[in-house]
Amino acid sequence: MVSNKIKIRVRYAETDQMKIVYYANYFIYFEAGRSELLRSIGLPYSELEKFGYLLPVIEAYAKYHKSATYDDLIEVNTKLDEYNNVKIKLTYDVYNISTGELIAEGYTVHGFIDSNTMKPKRPPDIFIKAIKNNSSR
Repeated sequence: MVSNKIKIRVRYAETDQMKIVYYANYFIYFEAGRSELLRSIGLPYSELEKFGYLLPVIEAYAKYHKSATYDDLIEVNTKLDEYNNVKIKLTYDVYNISTGELIAEGYTVHGFIDSNTMKPKRPPDIFIKAIKNNSSR
């Protein structure tokens, strides 16, 4: 399958009073990883929208191992783990770059839906081609 890595500097606004990343912000990091993975295979999310597709989250999970804090540089490793006729599953590993420690991991599952009818729809051919053309990464 395809994978991608991005680096993010933890901003003060993403932390709580203790300067620790607020737990829900990891889902924002997951979204950044997901968006960049799609972009890296030549299919930014905006292109899917132009073709009449949306990818709502239908399941999300995170497990926290360590805390990230203000000004840490983290790496989000995103992998398209599986896809079928109507949905995809992406997995995420978030590392503290300075220590190399895994700080969080998780996954999201997304359904392909038609943007007009809001009903499930098979992935577009351009998505399947993009995955096949980049599957060795």
